[in-house]
Amino acid sequence: MVFMDETEVLLNDGRYNLRPWVRQKDQHPLAIERAEGIFLWDYRGKRYFDMSSQLVNVNLGYGSREINRAIAEQLERFAYIAPAHGAASRSALAKTLVEKSGGMAKVFFTCGGAESNDNAAQIARAFTGRAKIFSAYRSYHGSTQGAGNLSGDPRRFAVERPAIPGYIKFMAPYIYRETLPFKTEEEISAHYLWVLREQILAEGPQNIAAITLEAVAGTSGVIIPPKGYLPGIRKLCDEFGILLHFDEVMTGFYRTGTLFAFQNFGVTADIITFAKGVTSGYVPLGGVLVSHKIAAFYDDNPLLCGLTYNGHPLSCAAGNAALRVYDELHIEEHVRRLGAALRNALLDLEQRHPSIGNVRSIGLFSALELVKNRATKEPLVSAGNLLDALSGIIALLRERGFLTIGRNNNIMIAPPLIITESELNEALNILDEVLSIVDGSL
Repeated sequence: MVFMDETEVLLNDGRYNLRPWVRQKDQHPLAIERAEGIFLWDYRGKRYFDMSSQLVNVNLGYGSREINRAIAEQLERFAYIAPAHGAASRSALAKTLVEKSGGMAKVFFTCGGAESNDNAAQIARAFTGRAKIFSAYRSYHGSTQGAGNLSGDPRRFAVERPAIPGYIKFMAPYIYRETLPFKTEEEISAHYLWVLREQILAEGPQNIAAITLEAVAGTSGVIIPPKGYLPGIRKLCDEFGILLHFDEVMTGFYRTGTLFAFQNFGVTADIITFAKGVTSGYVPLGGVLVSHKIAAFYDDNPLLCGLTYNGHPLSCAAGNAALRVYDELHIEEHVRRLGAALRNALLDLEQRHPSIGNVRSIGLFSALELVKNRATKEPLVSAGNLLDALSGIIALLRERGFLTIGRNNNIMIAPPLIITESELNEALNILDEVLSIVDGSL
């Protein structure tokens, strides 16, 4: 283990490390010395609530003895074996995931979320013999060439030089920002489904392999679909023989109160991608779950996907342990109960803070959309200032021991799923204090 003091950590980090998604020169990262439960401590002994589970992946918090022990026990047997060989940890995790997913037949393990989505597109194209993949604007599926082109938020611009052919974007509903005079959520869904159907016809249904969706769009601000929208997507896919792929990288493993977020909406999937919460961030792992019809296709056709570290035995050992911990701690029930408490608390904050334009919350997955004017819904930060969006507010929260992430005008509230009600209330008091400062600046 490498030991450094705070000064050396930050000096080396700034001098030698390229940090993702930011300009390098103006960064002021924390140097974290240790972590336990839902808390992080810096080298000066200051404690921080982790209210975003880092990148919404540390679902079970820090210091899980069961996960740590599983990794150590796998190391005693062997650290690595190629994907072509059988490994107990890999076989056991595959069986558990298939059984828990309901309706899926097999899993292809990867190293992370973006790679999972790359492979999902490749699998969909091979199975259908079609080239086009539909995905939504205001989505994020990763930053590799494939997953970056699949994504619909501005981060895709870096990999669209030029864009890869076959990735088609459509506009999904965003209830808070809707301007047409719909009376119900069902009317919103019907409109957007009609528009999507017209686009499918314009692109040629015979050319479309899959529709890729985040059931709840995560980094774009926990955008929850209106009633009837996802069942309508399922119906369109069935009508035209298109595969329905749900990206559950951020929302999987009980983040929204069910194993996968799409299960909240009464629909089924043909392909499910996952990562993050499967190991609670202890080691990298992702995967692609496929339906029986897709699995049967690969009985007679080669699966032309794979990397050296796919289904790494250490990662699978961590995944097995994490799934046991989810069950032992009754995380699904805990998230539903505490998620209701979180939603009520955030709605109370909305009543008292005019800077909150909209609260969106499902399970322990929430976002506050901040505005200058609640009546006009004018965003707090202009679109031309995306790199610096919310940075001052995030900094105020951090100063008070509340760590989270935000994009555009959304502050994310997605703590580790093991958080207690008293811990949640203590953290939300910090948020309340900072929002009062924001209100005063309007």
